[in-house]
Amino acid sequence: MKKTILVTLCIISLGAFAQKKVSNSKSLPAVSDNMMENAVIYEANIRQYSSEGTFNAFAKDIPQLKKLGVKILWIMPIHPIGVEKRKEGLGSYYSVKDYKGVNAEFGNLQDFKNLVKKAHDNGIYVIIDWVANHTAWDHPWVKQHPEYYATDKDGKMISPFDWTDVVKLNYSNPETRKVMISDMSYWLKEANIDGFRCDVAMEVPVDFWDDAFVQLEKIKPIFKLMEAEQSNLMEKSFDMSYGWDFHHIMNDVAQGKKTVKDIDNYMIEHPKKYDKDDFSMLFTSNHDENSWNGTEFERMGAAVETFAALTYLMPGMPLIYNGQEYDFEKRLKFFVKDELTHNKGKMFPIYEKLSALKNSNVALNGAKNPASYKRLTTSNDENILAFEREKDGKKVVFIANLSNQTLQSTINLKGDFKDYMSGYKIQFRTDGPIGLKAWQYLILIKQ
Repeated sequence: MKKTILVTLCIISLGAFAQKKVSNSKSLPAVSDNMMENAVIYEANIRQYSSEGTFNAFAKDIPQLKKLGVKILWIMPIHPIGVEKRKEGLGSYYSVKDYKGVNAEFGNLQDFKNLVKKAHDNGIYVIIDWVANHTAWDHPWVKQHPEYYATDKDGKMISPFDWTDVVKLNYSNPETRKVMISDMSYWLKEANIDGFRCDVAMEVPVDFWDDAFVQLEKIKPIFKLMEAEQSNLMEKSFDMSYGWDFHHIMNDVAQGKKTVKDIDNYMIEHPKKYDKDDFSMLFTSNHDENSWNGTEFERMGAAVETFAALTYLMPGMPLIYNGQEYDFEKRLKFFVKDELTHNKGKMFPIYEKLSALKNSNVALNGAKNPASYKRLTTSNDENILAFEREKDGKKVVFIANLSNQTLQSTINLKGDFKDYMSGYKIQFRTDGPIGLKAWQYLILIKQ
């Protein structure tokens, strides 16, 4: 979408941002539309990632992320957590007590800055979770600036939804907007981060995000992910949305509640809701899904690998949630200390290989200038998904049996191909049937 912005609300003094732009290391170019095209994003839950639960412990594994082909590292909230009205144990990461502070659980500011630098040195951009909709009840603003908060008809501060451990902010107050943008800018300047994943972005006024990102990008170009699936938030502000709709379709297909026809319908209807340069984050798990709805193994069973591959082959950007690369089959606890295991099994080399293809083949470009998507007809379109991606003379074909039964089908495809994952050569004739085991998939490169 056009990035020309008309700033109409809460314009902050340009003097506050009139400084030399922050830059990354020499090895890492600034955030750009081009770097998004073939990127893989990784979500890190610092508390649960290691036994130590610290920035320093996580930073040791950044070279592993590089091996996985990760280009963007999303770190869940790093700020001190509120104590007042805390729900359980160590509390929710999303109950922020101080936007400029660092949760002592994880380390200190210098530890975090070291993590960012190490990521940059490994060619990885870093974004942090930003919770702009609400704060903890013991955030200093509650007492010092009650006017920053939303109230009910009786003038009492309110919690959003049933999130009783947090209090909702009031964006009709220009001062709320001003201080929030100032706190966001702190992390760009002080820690040299590369952007934000914005929590419940749809609950914050669109014009706040529009104004905020105009100001913040005067410091440096940034990557902006919204936890939302609303096209109006992408008109001026955000780069990438959550792919919730597609995620739920994959779950339902894996559970036999939907079929490939529902994926086809999604690919028809989704572009009608968004502009051509809008794109989504595609995932089989994330912190919410894992903790509250179950691991990908619980939800998808034998189809886990197939749908992981699909998130790489479809237009969009694939997400790896920490632990998925290690075949971790447990729901991570949310409010208390837990820990994932780091045993390389089946999925690490699969993610590694999928990422290598995503990173290097323009036929899988999936962001603002994506490769084409062409559905290939089969003799069983209800259960067989077949499509072709193409760009700049490069072509990749994906074929999958999205059912729990062995099937035979003809496919409108002709020629000699190599299956990228197995290395086997396969010859296709448009009238010749192909047999596919339950949940089997092929990624075909033209020979």
